[in-house]
Amino acid sequence: MITNWDQFLLPYQQAVSELKVKLRGIRKQFENRNERPPIEFVTGRVKPVPSIKEKMSRRHVAEERLEQDMQDIAGLRIMCQFVEDIYQVVDLLRQRTDLTILEERDYIHNEKPSGYRSYHIVVEYPVQLVTGEKKILAEIQVRTLAMNFWATIEHSLNYKYQGDFPAELSARLQRAAEAAFKLDTEMSEIREEIQEAQHYITPPRDDDGATPSQHKED
Repeated sequence: MITNWDQFLLPYQQAVSELKVKLRGIRKQFENRNERPPIEFVTGRVKPVPSIKEKMSRRHVAEERLEQDMQDIAGLRIMCQFVEDIYQVVDLLRQRTDLTILEERDYIHNEKPSGYRSYHIVVEYPVQLVTGEKKILAEIQVRTLAMNFWATIEHSLNYKYQGDFPAELSARLQRAAEAAFKLDTEMSEIREEIQEAQHYITPPRDDDGATPSQHKED
């Protein structure tokens, strides 16, 4: 039985901190080469204890299997401007030697029934502790800003309705998801024009690559 959750979650916090630095470093490397980075910004979090316990109950995850069966205790999100950027980021992650990809789920062109779109990657990441190396499971979600906006709203509504959406609201969410993806598709079609314009107007960014107007979780 887990009696000290702070101690249990410490390796996950370390994994999130290290992965945020490394993923944000991808953006900086592109910028240093005077190339447009496929990453807009990166956020990360460790799942709160009440959320872990709720998911354990809902998914029937035994405590002794928690580290193996719950893949998103450590979670990272990579935001991209264009759908094409998502697949470029995925290719970059596949080439890395400091993590091992265990599973990939493409919910972009195979969206969930709710309309949810994102690209999920489950990785195994080694953290170095004073007791030795410990391999941590982490989930990396790669999505566009439009996909993230929809997912954030849907997540909030899910808490309100506990997943049991009224039929009309569910239909509206599905239509909104399609509209968001249509926006992404349209932006991809004029991507060259957008990138040329952005070349002349570069807003200031903080250490994680986000502009001051972009509010994000850490």
